[in-house]
Amino acid sequence: MSFRDLLEQTFWFFSSNKVRSGLTMLGIIVGIGSVIAMISVGQGAQQSVQDRIQAIGSNLIIVMPGATRGGGGFFFSSGRGSAQTLTSADANAISSQVSGAANVAPELDTRKQVSAKGENTNTQIIGTIPAYTDVHNVSIDTGSFITDGENTSSGKVAVLGPSARDDLFGSGAAAVGQSIRIGTVQFKVIGVTQAKGGSGFNNPDDAIYIPLSSMQHFIMGGSYVSSIGVSASSQDNMDSVQQQINDLLLQRHKISNPALADFNIINQNDIVNTATSVTKTLTELLASIAGISLLVGGIGIMNMMLTTVTERTREIGLRKSVGAKKSDISLQFLSESVMLTFMGGAIGIVVGEFVSAIIANVIGQPTAFSLISVVSVFAVSALIGIVFGYYPARRAANLSPIVALRYE
Repeated sequence: MSFRDLLEQTFWFFSSNKVRSGLTMLGIIVGIGSVIAMISVGQGAQQSVQDRIQAIGSNLIIVMPGATRGGGGFFFSSGRGSAQTLTSADANAISSQVSGAANVAPELDTRKQVSAKGENTNTQIIGTIPAYTDVHNVSIDTGSFITDGENTSSGKVAVLGPSARDDLFGSGAAAVGQSIRIGTVQFKVIGVTQAKGGSGFNNPDDAIYIPLSSMQHFIMGGSYVSSIGVSASSQDNMDSVQQQINDLLLQRHKISNPALADFNIINQNDIVNTATSVTKTLTELLASIAGISLLVGGIGIMNMMLTTVTERTREIGLRKSVGAKKSDISLQFLSESVMLTFMGGAIGIVVGEFVSAIIANVIGQPTAFSLISVVSVFAVSALIGIVFGYYPARRAANLSPIVALRYE
């Protein structure tokens, strides 16, 4: 049997069973569409998380107070936010004694109610120093950032993130020169940062920056800091810088056993790897759940092909009686099964991308189109056609021509 004859017979079969073929393909379409949509959403979330982590700084190392528990990892810092084991002096020591540390920026943060011109919002207040912009890749849109002089003199000045500016003064309003009140203390706005994008409690756009000394004197009290951000001079020496910081703080805090350290050091690579691992696992879980519908679609194809073999028993007998081989009969039915999954897979890919676009618009979460995932899913659909079409094709090929011709 020539390839052309095989195609003609396959398309003849579809054209004569349009409704049944369409309903059978529906299972494959739903399965492929679901898998594509879930993979697109998962990969989009993974890329979004990576972009946001990269946006917080370049070659970033973060020193946090509190002991690490639970086998390490940045999710297990005991006392984060309440421990007071890091001070401004520690940051100064890192800046002066650690080689390879390009910039060091201690910060002290909290959430406070902020008011201005009758409007108020609850937002993150970050007390820091001028080096913060270099460590965390913060750019100024209008005005200026905190200066060394303002930090030394505990100046009552503030720099607003764009979301905080919009909440207090209106969207796109000119906030520089205006006054805001943090708690009971009044600050003058000297700048507005450029938007970086983000959400949740650590959204850099929904933050207000004030001098670290002002934060310590007027808002929080004490000389401790919430964290110390260190920007390594290059990606290659991040591990060396991290080790130097660890040794220096152990010495300064008079801790001989590293396991009893009252601080925790993480670097940007740790955060990216952990976040990537979590989102990848979530994507695989979603795709696996959606993949169950592919199994159901495959069973539907097998059921249809078995029914077709029964209906075309006399045709099979007639073809065998005029010289058709077992391989010809098997190939014919197998090609029909594979063609069903191919067509369903192609439509399913389009449906999946359409659904992922809808999800992106509804939940505001970007999706990522991956050619590799599309090719992989398409290959899986073909495999399903072969696996679930093999038994019906074999059954058709093994029919006795005499018994088949007598079948009513």
